[in-house]
Amino acid sequence: MTIALNKPKLDNLANEIWKSAIRLRGKFKAYEYQNVILPMIVIRRLECVLLAWREAKRAEIKASRPKITDEKLAELVKGMEANPKQAPFGNATDWTLRRVYEEDHTLLEANFRAYLNGYSDNVQDIIEHFNYREVVGQMVKNNRLAPILNQYKGLELGPDKLSNLEMGYIYEELLRRFSEQSGEEAGEHFTPREVIRLMVELLEIPIPERHIAIYDPACGTGGMLSIAKEHLLDLAADDDERSRVERFVTVHGQELQPANYAICRADLLIKNDAQAKVFLGNSLIPHVQGSREPGDQLAGKGDRFDYMLSNPPFGVTWGGKDGYETEARKLEATRYRAGMPRTTDGALMFLQTMLAKMKPAQSDGRGGSRMAIIFNGSPLSNGDCGSGESEIRRWILENDWLDSIVMLPDQLFYNTGIFTYVWMLRNAKPESHRGKVMIIDARKQSEKEPKSFGNKRNRITASHRQWIETHYREGWRDGYDCDEVKLFRTADFAFHRVSVVFWQFDEHDQPATITEPYEKAFTAANLKKEQAFYESDLVFDIRAIVGAGETALRLELTPDDNAAKKLKALLPENAVVLTAQWTHRHYVQDDEYIPFDVDGQPEEYIPAFLEREIGKPIIRWEDSPQLGYEILPNKYFYRYQAPKPANELLAEFWRLEEEVEKILEQVSQ
Repeated sequence: MTIALNKPKLDNLANEIWKSAIRLRGKFKAYEYQNVILPMIVIRRLECVLLAWREAKRAEIKASRPKITDEKLAELVKGMEANPKQAPFGNATDWTLRRVYEEDHTLLEANFRAYLNGYSDNVQDIIEHFNYREVVGQMVKNNRLAPILNQYKGLELGPDKLSNLEMGYIYEELLRRFSEQSGEEAGEHFTPREVIRLMVELLEIPIPERHIAIYDPACGTGGMLSIAKEHLLDLAADDDERSRVERFVTVHGQELQPANYAICRADLLIKNDAQAKVFLGNSLIPHVQGSREPGDQLAGKGDRFDYMLSNPPFGVTWGGKDGYETEARKLEATRYRAGMPRTTDGALMFLQTMLAKMKPAQSDGRGGSRMAIIFNGSPLSNGDCGSGESEIRRWILENDWLDSIVMLPDQLFYNTGIFTYVWMLRNAKPESHRGKVMIIDARKQSEKEPKSFGNKRNRITASHRQWIETHYREGWRDGYDCDEVKLFRTADFAFHRVSVVFWQFDEHDQPATITEPYEKAFTAANLKKEQAFYESDLVFDIRAIVGAGETALRLELTPDDNAAKKLKALLPENAVVLTAQWTHRHYVQDDEYIPFDVDGQPEEYIPAFLEREIGKPIIRWEDSPQLGYEILPNKYFYRYQAPKPANELLAEFWRLEEEVEKILEQVSQ
């Protein structure tokens, strides 16, 4: 059962937490606010979980041993808490945020540090990646530790008050606000839970009979992984199926940002998901022990996954002095062998990373892997024929891995209002999908948010998800008729880039010859290039200084002439060319993009296309050595709308002018 979100409650809580960030103004820089607030939220939520666990264990022991003394009860609970097999995490001290705050404030820092140090090793990993001990020193120096503790010591952040889903929204709303406050680029777009839910449902993950591994190479705060497992628990019909989900489903992820990684680890701790494997590091580069930046720690032979889903950062630069191009290129001959995208956008590298982790498909169509990934419009068509992006698309489509693309509505995300696309891929397509790609236009499948969350003004409801899922399931049938669903052959996205030289016409509609200044260096090498390009007679009228005076010269070249020999005979070595103009055929060189015809022969349909589209004498043409590939969903679903008739536009203009006159009259009174 999907949990409904109480947006007003979440908004009020986010505002309450935000007040503590405002109190840091003047003492911390804007980009440092999240370093103070987010770890405190995580620590308080962990504390709420731990306090509830202790209370439950006390009640459990008391029920079985009603005469037990309080001292013995406390000792037993502490022993259980220290045992990793009985408690997901623990704290060896008796401190709480409230007790630390209410004790002597001269000992505030020492007591708070003792409280942090008392947590078990798995929580220490979270604290360390927040770098919170150093931040505590800054808080003390700026006299902000006491007010921050006071703000959070009693804040209800336990799972009984705030579900993991709701907590995810709080984290991401705060991260959005911190990002805006510090002026950061919105390169990371936190994924709305309803979009994740759509992706998970389209992946059709079953209740498992065996081990199932789910992976996200840019897992952020863990939303994709959490929703995937929660979805399966929702689907489970009974205790046996729920038990199979808990036993057989493992989640795996990697995250580059330490704070996001720490939040993800804390979330998994709270859920007591002991099988989860999440690592800090850059999943796009190789992992080398002891290197400055950790790399992909899920790149072993056994690291293959059944289902993968991700929302990688949009438009993130991976080259230049601040990037990791040198490290990424170490995988150029293996993971990225199809091609590498431009260094200003590494989105397709995340997709290649996921494709490298597919399980092999069996000959009968079973096995293999399925994946869903969110992109903006760039990976669809950026890059010309032969570029890294086009070559990656060619590799994917010629291997028949792309299954479908869902065009999503705009204004779904917190930090951006752009249109986004869900790519669905699989390497074990059923027979009805082979050689085909489905594109679903779901841009109208949304409704307005009752209250905006940043740039998130639209939302996808259960009925919208059902619409998309129904069309995805049914749309592969022969004869399926829906304007918003189209099936393409993989070859339909291919094109030739043809370099063509044609003869331009003059004002009399005849092949033109023109005379114009020759602005290149007047050398034999350049003249040889002109002969090769025009393959026709060329005439050069030259003014040069020869000896003591200026003279006019003419050089006539046929395609077979030796340009160097004729130039040497015409101009002495000490001559200086002042000006030159030349007369030649008016040739134009251009690139034509010609759809690939799977049923035709290029040597036949390319000349026919050029003759039809250019309508000028074709001198020569040359096809690119490989096909280019691009996907243009907006073009495929374009619907022509006739403009309003002139009389309607004129009537609208006069109506608006009358309204303006009335407003001006009211203002002048």
